[in-house]
Amino acid sequence: MKIVVIGGSGLIGSKLVDLLRARGHQAVPASPKTGVNTLTGEGVAGALTGAEVVVDVSNSPSFEDAAVREFFETSTRTLLAAATDAGVGHYVALSIVGCDRIPDSGYMRAKVVQEELIAEAEIPYSVVHATQFFEFLQGIIDAGTEGDTVHLAPVLIQPMAADDVAAAVAEVALGAPTNGVVEVAGPEQYRLDELARSVLADEQDARSVVVDPDARYFGARLGERSLVPADGARIAATSLADWRTRAKRAG
Repeated sequence: MKIVVIGGSGLIGSKLVDLLRARGHQAVPASPKTGVNTLTGEGVAGALTGAEVVVDVSNSPSFEDAAVREFFETSTRTLLAAATDAGVGHYVALSIVGCDRIPDSGYMRAKVVQEELIAEAEIPYSVVHATQFFEFLQGIIDAGTEGDTVHLAPVLIQPMAADDVAAAVAEVALGAPTNGVVEVAGPEQYRLDELARSVLADEQDARSVVVDPDARYFGARLGERSLVPADGARIAATSLADWRTRAKRAG
């Protein structure tokens, strides 16, 4: 099949393109680097010509509330229109576990808008909700840092490896449209503060972690289960320990 991967030059997109090509499919990475701009529409129609599946794993270049909403709303409308014209049979988008449970976050609200547009369109679709990536745990810690102290709420988190996210998206893309949401998560749950201590210890980082129930997660207040999936989620194989081992070998 010809499968167009929007955001195919990024962390997940590049892994996804490699996986799909390894399975014998014509995976086409589409991003501004390849002349495809979903905000302006440049190159979109040409890229989608002949495609049977479109997978959107793109991300906003800005996380400011208005900008991120503009990105997901405009790019999704552009892609859906082009996919309809091209006769695409399966539209897949990567989203976030809990995005509909974190209304304080402009980014999460924008992802909800993206999902609503996809569900309202006439193209058969699947939305993949993934939990936070191991690769971004350091960013969470940095966002909660004040001086030498990290303030984090003791909520549950169930992170996963980017490789496993890409594999899950590939599996969904190659299957029949679900016309709904598929949740994927890592194999282990942690308290966010405990996980941060583990990450800092592994990195020999001297920062201390303080439990703060009012601490914000990129500006948003979290509930106990805002970051973990519901029952029935697909569980990835790679543990944090396995990921750390692979990451150290790679670099």
